[in-house]
Order: sequence, then C-alpha cells, then structure tokens
Amino acid sequence: MDPLLEKIIIYGLVFALFVLVTGIYLWRKRRESRSVESKIALAHEMGLHEPVSLHPYVDPARCIETGACIAACPEKDILGIRNGKATIINASRCIGHGACFHACPTEAISLRIGTEKRGVELPHVDRDFQTNVPGIYIAGELGGMGLIKNAVEQGRQAVDNIAKTIRKDHGAQYDLVIVGAGPAGISGALNARKHGLKFLLLEQDTLGGTVYTFPRKKIIMTSPMELPLYGKIKLYETTKSELLNLWENLFLKFNIDITENSKVESIEREDGLLKVSTGRGNKFITAAVLLAIGRRGTPRKLNVPGEVNVKVAYRLMEPEQISDQNILVVGGGDSAVEAALLLSEKNKVTLSYRGDAFGRIKQGNSSALADSLQAGRLEVRLKSNVVSIEDETITLSEEGDRIIKMKNDLVYIFAGGELPIQFLDKAGIKITKKFGETVMKH
Repeated sequence: MDPLLEKIIIYGLVFALFVLVTGIYLWRKRRESRSVESKIALAHEMGLHEPVSLHPYVDPARCIETGACIAACPEKDILGIRNGKATIINASRCIGHGACFHACPTEAISLRIGTEKRGVELPHVDRDFQTNVPGIYIAGELGGMGLIKNAVEQGRQAVDNIAKTIRKDHGAQYDLVIVGAGPAGISGALNARKHGLKFLLLEQDTLGGTVYTFPRKKIIMTSPMELPLYGKIKLYETTKSELLNLWENLFLKFNIDITENSKVESIEREDGLLKVSTGRGNKFITAAVLLAIGRRGTPRKLNVPGEVNVKVAYRLMEPEQISDQNILVVGGGDSAVEAALLLSEKNKVTLSYRGDAFGRIKQGNSSALADSLQAGRLEVRLKSNVVSIEDETITLSEEGDRIIKMKNDLVYIFAGGELPIQFLDKAGIKITKKFGETVMKH
C-alpha cells in the first residue's frame, strides 16, 4: 500500500474515532443538561427553587464543571450541571452545610443568605462575630449558621476573637458569659477553657440546646468537625444520644460546668461592662457575652381555641415511649415530618399541613414520607388547618370550608419559631434583613 494512502487512512480513522468520542461526550452532556433543566422546571412548579436559608451561589465565570460540588453534597439534586456550568436545582432543600463551598477547586461557590425577593432577618455581626454592641458576640443558628459543624466552627472562632481582644484588667466577675449550650455554645465553652478564660455557661433548658429536643433516634447528618481541646471528630450518621454523650464526656473531662434551666432575660451595658440577668433573678457582670441561642426560642403557636390543653406540645422528646394513641402532627417542615414518621411506628398518626405539598423538606424525609403513605402507616391532610382542640377530639378545616372532627389524644405542633427580636432589641442589637447577601466566600 502506498505510504501516503496508509497515513491518510490512519489519520482518517483517528479523526473519526475522535469525532465519535466527542459526539458521544457532547450527547451525554446535552442529555444531562436536559435532565437538569427538567428538574429545575419541576422545582419551580413545586416551589422548591427559592432558597429559605443559607445556600450556594455559583459564579459561572469561575466554574469549570468538575462536578466536585455535586459529589460533596450529601443531599440529592441541590446542584446540577447545565450547559457546562454548575447550577441550583432544589434550592429550598439546601440545608446549608457548605460542603459544596469547600469542595469547589476553582472557588466558584460562595454561600449566601436570603435572595433578592425573600429577605432573612439576622442580627448584625461583623467578621469577628461581634454585634454592633461592643462585647456582645453571636455564633450559630441565631447568626444564620444552624448546622452543627458550622455552629461549632463559629463558636470556636468567636471565642478566639474574644480571647484576643479582652482586657485583662476589666474588673468584671467573668471574662465571658456564654448564653446557650447548643453546638456553638459547647464549642465556645471548650475554647474558653483552652484559652484560660473565666467563663459561665447558661442554658434555658439542658445540655445540647435544640439538639436535646430532637427525638432520641433522630439521625444527625454532619461531617468531620474540629472541637477545641479534643481535635477532629469524624461524624457522618450520628444519633442525638451519641452526640449528647460525647458532649457530656468532654465536659466531665475538661471540668466544664453548665448552669441549666437558667433563661437569660436581658443584657445591659453598665460602666463599660455587661450585666446579664436571668429569670431566676441572678445577675452576672462580664467583659463579654457570646449569644449561642437558636432563632426559634419561642415556638410559634396556632392561636386556636383549646391550644392551652395539656395534650398539646411543641417538641417531641421520646417518641418510642408513646403508643396506641390518636395523634395529630401539625406542620410542613422536616421536624413535623420526622415526628410523624417516628410516631407512626406505634400510633395512629395524621399529619396536617396548610400547604398543598411538602416542598421544603429534605429528600430523605420526602422519600420516607412517600413510602409511609404508600404503606398506609400514616394519613396526610394537605390544605388543612386546625380550627379548635378539644379534650378528646380535634377539629380541622380542609380546603377552606370543609370541617372535620377527629378522635385525638395528643397534638404536636411544629409551626416554627419566632426570632427573639424583643430580647435582642432590648440589648441594643440591630436586626437587618439580608437579601441575597454573601456570608461565606473564599
């Protein structure tokens, strides 16, 4: 064969193979892009495209389609690749852990709070976690960082900043008073011990804060985190009990005391220091305060007749001890769905939600709810509202006008909570509404 012809054939075959491989690659990418577009359209239809809390923002100019953000996210279909760039799909199901933010090799992702249309009320804090009131710092859920790993990191960083700036001759009873013994407060207390600060830890309930109110068997999805004095802890699927035991052991090991059942009523500046007053009448003078409380200190009530009935509760503690009861769970978020699923194992449960779909719950809860409904383990009444609560029954309105009366022994209400605006305002802390503001960037 002619050498020239042989080269032409070889190059032709290589080119054809290149075209084939490239064509298959582009076809697959177009197919994936169309799939993502369909998911985005469905998310818009179901009201899932609008974020409700901390969420990722992708800079398309820096995204190079590595897919690292998608692989790092423990949730499903929060991010996807469309037209060669990462994009948001189900933004309202994002739980704000920031794994995508840390995984992106080109730093194309930042974390934002709120959107241009939907604002989120947050206390004003600077980069050191200090509010507009000198000496008062905020970390954790109240500042917009609700997940355990994020709250732990903020608690540590805030105390690092306090330790750097606190005057040694301040003359107060304490260097630091930490309000709230949830993840941020616990991390702050451990770091305060590490820095040798004289501190006091106050909690209105008990160790763990909001985590303590979770059902015992609730799985807390998290990732490796760094705890002061202890080091890195690798947690992926950990129950409430396991996490509380870890914290209790750390407090015993490092001799950290907690004053439980002590709700802080006010914080006032006095002679350059801070006076912390509790509901028990105690007053503590300190150089600095770390507020590590939740955003939902006061459960939101339905304000319906009979809500003061003793059978009504706003948190579920030990579901495994409740059996053979007719139970109504009210709410459309993860807490309500998780409570209904747990209670349905031994009880007859009805889940009531005023909306027409559970659009803002995690994918795992959505799947579990669908399975439970298909198996007939619980009943769901959408577009329903509680009208009144009686001793042995409960009255609902459905579709606005149809009245239903049901046999009932217990009512659990998960209607969210209210930001402690009055408490913060009394302390002089400014509350601002964030509309798509970046809170974490590289």
